[in-house]
Amino acid sequence: MGAGLIGCEFANDLHQGGIAAEVIDPAPYPLSRFLPAAAGRTLQKALTDALGVAWHLGQVVTSVDYAGNLAVTLSDHRVLSVDTVLSSVGLRPRTGLAERAGIAVKRGIVVDRYLATNAPDVYALGDCAEVEGLVLPFVMPIMHAARTLAKTLCGEPTRLTYPPMPIVVKTTAYPVVVAPPAAPAKGAWQVDDLGSGLRALFHGADRSLAGFALTGTAVSEKNSLAKELPPVLGDIP
Repeated sequence: MGAGLIGCEFANDLHQGGIAAEVIDPAPYPLSRFLPAAAGRTLQKALTDALGVAWHLGQVVTSVDYAGNLAVTLSDHRVLSVDTVLSSVGLRPRTGLAERAGIAVKRGIVVDRYLATNAPDVYALGDCAEVEGLVLPFVMPIMHAARTLAKTLCGEPTRLTYPPMPIVVKTTAYPVVVAPPAAPAKGAWQVDDLGSGLRALFHGADRSLAGFALTGTAVSEKNSLAKELPPVLGDIP
């Protein structure tokens, strides 16, 4: 269940391991939170053609019957007989412990640019932390936060910054790299079909590059395009 980052990676890895996967998602194409429609549908076709991934898009699971063989019922009333159900419907920070301790929480555990909570000597980083409204459950933000906090805890107070951090989607049968524009960004996608991949560039209202999505052989442009992006969380002038 879920055709986002984890769901697509699950489908890729399961099929490469000889296990057939059927992916269910209410969106009309995979990775809909990150990719323009053309890129998402290209990924969908590539994983179908290369691996045989089956898609049930525009659907949600209404029930799972555990009696006997597993049976999954979709919102259009179709029933899928399956061996295992994997849920990849998104991450939600577990903030209950922090909230009970009187620590401020919103979408995540609220921290400042030094990763400090409102409780003395209590810090947070990673999937559970919210920095200036950002909750980023990806590897690179966690690494930047860990290095920053390490300096602070060793006596060198250091403010967190996030450079451009393209996300490498681990669908090895069809590579995808995406640097989603900051929400709510105003602008438009420009999509170029290169034959062996797509280059999608998101230009803001001032025509500057605000995000990109690359598929297939176009992923080789990741580093050069990343240099044109603004930081995700920059220094205060």
